[in-house]
Amino acid sequence: MAHQLRGDNIRFTVYDLAPGSPVPVGVTTLLPDHAVRTAEYVVMLAPEARGCGLGTRATRLTLDYAFHVTNLRMVWLKVLAPNTAGVRTYEKAGFRHAGALRSAGYWLGRSCDEVLMDALAEEFAYPSVVRTLVEGGAGSDEPAA
Repeated sequence: MAHQLRGDNIRFTVYDLAPGSPVPVGVTTLLPDHAVRTAEYVVMLAPEARGCGLGTRATRLTLDYAFHVTNLRMVWLKVLAPNTAGVRTYEKAGFRHAGALRSAGYWLGRSCDEVLMDALAEEFAYPSVVRTLVEGGAGSDEPAA
């Protein structure tokens, strides 16, 4: 966390709009390497905000920003292999499996793999909320039908 609060990292607050007024429930962060136009992605959501689609939507919006505003060409992340809900969320948002770091993490006191995932700008197939806002219309972060 301390590393994320330094430097030129890009941070967004995730809000739950369902209760009526916006309630902050987490953050997404891009840790860019401008020399190669890539970034590591990190998301932290409160336990009560998980399982209702906020992670997927926040991740898609962050990727949209990464590709259409900061002009990154690739965003990557690491997730513990037993975190199957997290892996599914990242897949739904546009990430693909890129490999694994064997026995690099711990889950419930046991050694486990860290799954590497990446998303490429040219494969980002979701409507761009950023582009729509710039062009003056209303956007959607849902995939095209």
